[in-house]
Amino acid sequence: MDKLNQVADGVWVRQSEWVWTNSVAVRGEDGLILIDPGIDGSELDQLADDVDRLGIPVVAGFSTHPHWDHLLWHSRFGDVPRYATPAAAHVAGQARARAQAMAAESASGVPVDLVALVTPLPPDGGPVPGEIIEHQAHAVGHAAVLLADRGVLIAGDMLSDVLIPLFDSRQDDQMGAYEAALDRLGEAAGHVDVVIPGHGAVAEGPEVAARLAADHAYIDALRRGAEPVDARLGPHADWLSGVHRSNLEQARGR
Repeated sequence: MDKLNQVADGVWVRQSEWVWTNSVAVRGEDGLILIDPGIDGSELDQLADDVDRLGIPVVAGFSTHPHWDHLLWHSRFGDVPRYATPAAAHVAGQARARAQAMAAESASGVPVDLVALVTPLPPDGGPVPGEIIEHQAHAVGHAAVLLADRGVLIAGDMLSDVLIPLFDSRQDDQMGAYEAALDRLGEAAGHVDVVIPGHGAVAEGPEVAARLAADHAYIDALRRGAEPVDARLGPHADWLSGVHRSNLEQARGR
């Protein structure tokens, strides 16, 4: 996917080459909200071209969680408010220098001065439409956005077909956090036909339930002390082996 594609009424997705990262544009009452735009500078510029073609002004940005690849921006999107949950905004502010360094190292042409400039989302959600579903799996203050009226769940770094659950080593009991998050996302998924993960293919129809089942099965296996049987792992995904080992060690209390 190399252009902005409409997946539901007023919801568009553009996928980056870097770890299949999804940038999401959502039409709100006053204009577009850009969610997790990325990744490198040329792709951000192409995303700006796509947004220009829509002819809808960008009024805000939203970061689903405080990891560098979800904290990016481009001057062409405008000097507009950029939000995250209060907990995520706090972490992003504290770790801004690290996020800037990681962005500069991992992606080319990123406007480093614009990395991680997010503020706490107001309690009423401000310009971000739908319901914010906050949890502590994967990252502090991680949020999904449920657009029930459009049948869409924007899941952040959850419910991916290419990424296994990724534990946050700075937080205790990530298995419990994932179980709680998946329960909440499962309730939300009952209202949607489309799930947009932070990385990987957009899920539609029966694939939505399959994504939930895959993440549940992975966590359940860790809970039982077993090796997960997961299609996302294997020789084709050596790049996930270190993350998986880290998950196993955290599950075993090491």
